[in-house]
Amino acid sequence: MSEATVRLLLFLGIFAAMALFELVLPRRELIFSRARRWTTNLAIVAADTAVLRIVFPMAAVGVALWAEAGGYGLFALAGLPFWLAAMLGFVLLDFGVWLEHWASHKIPLLWRIHKMHHADRDIDLTTALRFHPLEIVLSMLWKAAIVLAFGIPAGAVLVFEVVLNGAAMFNHANFRLPLALDRWLRLLVVTPDMHRVHHSVIRAETDSNYGFNLAVWDRIFATYTDQPRDGHEGMVIGLTEYQHEGPTGILWSLALPFRRPEAATEVPSPEAAASVKTDGEIA
Repeated sequence: MSEATVRLLLFLGIFAAMALFELVLPRRELIFSRARRWTTNLAIVAADTAVLRIVFPMAAVGVALWAEAGGYGLFALAGLPFWLAAMLGFVLLDFGVWLEHWASHKIPLLWRIHKMHHADRDIDLTTALRFHPLEIVLSMLWKAAIVLAFGIPAGAVLVFEVVLNGAAMFNHANFRLPLALDRWLRLLVVTPDMHRVHHSVIRAETDSNYGFNLAVWDRIFATYTDQPRDGHEGMVIGLTEYQHEGPTGILWSLALPFRRPEAATEVPSPEAAASVKTDGEIA
């Protein structure tokens, strides 16, 4: 099977599994209907895919194949065996994604683009797919630079991208893990309860738990927050300046990086946050 076919089949399988878990074991009551939010978030990922294929047709795997053919990168120059280059490459890419995410919160221009992801007032598996096309292109350029600099094997790059995509859907998913399992699992990988803290309206919580896959980086760099201040059922999701129905619309969302920032308000209570709904619906 082609790379695209493998990616699509794995994406659909993980998406279906997470959607089922959300239906059977929901962690939070959603504010907006799934129909409205999912339509917007899935349309955004379709736009991302189209833009990426046009702007960056080689993608990171293509860059890795080109680097392998030319013998480029530190791993090739050092003569590392495939297994070691693959393992180190996976970890380096994971750290690179963590670092990119951290920078997206600290550099104002990058934050203007990244905040579309955080504007979602609910968090579920489709939030994992809600990234502005500009951010997707920048992210691919960054990953390609890492792949080229180190000469990471193409197989490792493909595995990493599939794992990262699946891990993002897993840790954004709105389902309840047994607390004991969560405590052990988050020592290795980012769990839904761990990442949900990152989507809090409270700035100190938003500026923590940047990991998408391996959980170690936030502990190493002291950006780890164990639990949200208001609890997982009581915490308010999104950004204080966008506690309205705007983020559920695709045109509003895609235009967000180019809008004049709205005035931030006080952190709303959970009851106040839930009071702004579309069509009066609660999912």
